[in-house]
Amino acid sequence: MFIQANIHAGEVEGKEAMLNLSRRLTVGDLKTLLKNLIILVAPIYNADGNERFSLNNRSAQNGPVGGVGTRENAKGMDLNRDYMKLESQEANALIGLFNRWDPHLTVDLHTTNGSYHGYHLTYAPTLNPNADSRLVAFERNRMLPAISRALLRKYKFRTYFYGNFATKERINREVDTFEMQRAGREAQPSDKPETRIWRTFDHRPRFGNNYCGLRNRLTILSEAYSYLDFKSRIAVTEAFVEEILNYSSMHSTEIAALINRVDADAIRGKTSQHGVSFEIKPLAKPAGILVGEVEKVKNPRSGKMMTAMLEDKFQSMPMLDYGLFAATKTIAMPGAYIFRAESGTKIVIAKLLAHGINVEELTEPANIEVESFRIDDVRKAARAFQGHAEVKLKGKYQQEKMSFPSGSILVRTTQPSAALIFYLLEAESDDGFVNWNFLDDYLEKGKSFPIFRITGDPNVASRLR
Repeated sequence: MFIQANIHAGEVEGKEAMLNLSRRLTVGDLKTLLKNLIILVAPIYNADGNERFSLNNRSAQNGPVGGVGTRENAKGMDLNRDYMKLESQEANALIGLFNRWDPHLTVDLHTTNGSYHGYHLTYAPTLNPNADSRLVAFERNRMLPAISRALLRKYKFRTYFYGNFATKERINREVDTFEMQRAGREAQPSDKPETRIWRTFDHRPRFGNNYCGLRNRLTILSEAYSYLDFKSRIAVTEAFVEEILNYSSMHSTEIAALINRVDADAIRGKTSQHGVSFEIKPLAKPAGILVGEVEKVKNPRSGKMMTAMLEDKFQSMPMLDYGLFAATKTIAMPGAYIFRAESGTKIVIAKLLAHGINVEELTEPANIEVESFRIDDVRKAARAFQGHAEVKLKGKYQQEKMSFPSGSILVRTTQPSAALIFYLLEAESDDGFVNWNFLDDYLEKGKSFPIFRITGDPNVASRLR
């Protein structure tokens, strides 16, 4: 297991909770958990952001009154948007840890940004529909509800699946949680019951919880309520992680067996259709979402006004819970991807290897049948995000026979990270190498995308790089 805190260094209760929990695991009352669990802990992931303390950072949250660090790292990068493009030193080191230790479960500790709900903490599993449905069902239907019940029974902590209040009129726009908060989101539910909804955030694997799901691993996002006082945020975060550990220890054999089955099926090529475009969907029935109340209190150090939760003042309101995503367009998983090793694809090779993906090179020239993507449209975002003008392609696949020289790159999908490979290399992927401008030199209407698909088992001579 891997538990990470402080990826956003203004969201700081996780690092405090994990320091105390680590003491309890090594010299205290939780030592017995180590009989069934190997636990890796990173109390401070965003080290540079952590050191940039200021009373002006996240000043509206309810403490700590002495200030916090910054959301971004020293280069202004949001590390929780860097899991796919791997441009920061931190993300490369983290994925290196994943490649070496391969944790069955990753927990990522955060603080909320927005709505005035009535929960002490909210959480999310992986949200990308391309993650294996067995892992998603285990977390969503069994693990997280059991942990939520334990927190209420033992500590009276109210918890639920992460979300924010929104309206049906705004449901279909793409959402980034922090950008949504900056732009002004609904702090309270709509006064029109028919338009009132609870909405989760995003399916894309630039976010850590979604990325880990594409690696065939369990993952939990934790979001302590920012308007709960700092001491209580530490307490609920520590309790949440403790209950995750308890559940994981009790079900350790089952979890390991489940992940082994999922990996084995991926290695055997037992995958079918995967999505390239998605839409948010509601749960089958409305949920009773807790709506909270807040008051303004003055920070004694800065003199600025903070927002404080009125912990016992909340009510349950029925509303649609838009907590799921579904694919609107799917494509069959190929047996492999193939492309020529040249200057423009060097970065693709490097990124694949950094993600821990097995990459092969042809030892002999090959003349093979492939699926080639003809580009009909290239759309670049007008506004930069994390230093990139994000790209979307439209087009269609066609069959053709092509020759590839010795040294060309082959990436088989018969490996545990098949879903991640698909997401990185597909032409129409909404968060792959195309999106992050790594293949811009090749993207022109009427031309072929430089990465080709091979259906079935590629019959070529190759070796691992």
